[in-house]
Order: sequence, then structure tokens, then C-alpha cells
Amino acid sequence: MRALLFTVLLLFSLPGISSDNEQRIRQLEEKLRCLVCQNQSLADSNAELAGDLRKQVRDQVAAGRSDDEIISYLVQRYGDFVLYEPPFKATTALLWVGPFLLFAAAAGFLLVAVRRRRNAPDEPALVPDEKRLVERVLGPEKKSGNAS
Repeated sequence: MRALLFTVLLLFSLPGISSDNEQRIRQLEEKLRCLVCQNQSLADSNAELAGDLRKQVRDQVAAGRSDDEIISYLVQRYGDFVLYEPPFKATTALLWVGPFLLFAAAAGFLLVAVRRRRNAPDEPALVPDEKRLVERVLGPEKKSGNAS
């Protein structure tokens, strides 16, 4: 009777462990970038290399390694590019600061353009000779307003 109870408890506890590992593997795959696709995580990529990396992650989880150990192993092997959120250091500083620099440059350019337009002199009025030339080419100026 005890053996039967132990077997039943063991069978019901295994899916929970497997489910936890599957969730952990999925979270790890979401943190890691596909080296081929570049804009997809390992979990979302169908590339052959992504399949190999997913297998490595699964093998390391099965071997009992922690998330940090698995990530460190992959970073050591493939570089910081394998991470979706690379750490801030000298080699990745442009990744973190670059968007802000581009935004500041665009805002500065827009500010300069608006100031130039605001400070630009008004166009001078046409002299009588120019008005006659325009009327000859385009026809006489039509008066706006209701004539009724």
C-alpha cells in the first residue's frame, strides 16, 4: 500500500517540476537573443542556430545550473550580443546612450530650424513692373468678395 501511495505522489509531483522547468526555460529563452534573427528572442525564432541554443539552455537546466550560470556561459561563448538587455559597460555604452544622443540631435536640429524660420525676413512686396509681368503671365488678379 505504501509503495502505491508513493508512486501516486511521485507521479503527481513530476508534472509540477517539469512545468516549473518549462517556465524557467521559457523565461531564459525570452532573455536571450537569436544571433541570426537579431530582433527575435530564442523562444520566438525558427532559425536553426536558435534551436541549437534552446537545446543548450535545456541541457544546462537539466544539468542543474542556475539562470546566472547559463547566461554567463552563453555570454562567454557568444558575447553580450546574445542578451536582449546587454549590461552597461564601455563596449555597450553606445547601445544605451545612442538613442538619447539621436533624440537630442534631432531636437536641436528642429529648434535651430524653427528659430531660422521665425527670424527669416519677410519676402519683399512686388514692384509695379513685377506685378504687371505676373498679370500678363497669369491673367488679371481677381477681386475676392461677393458682388451680389
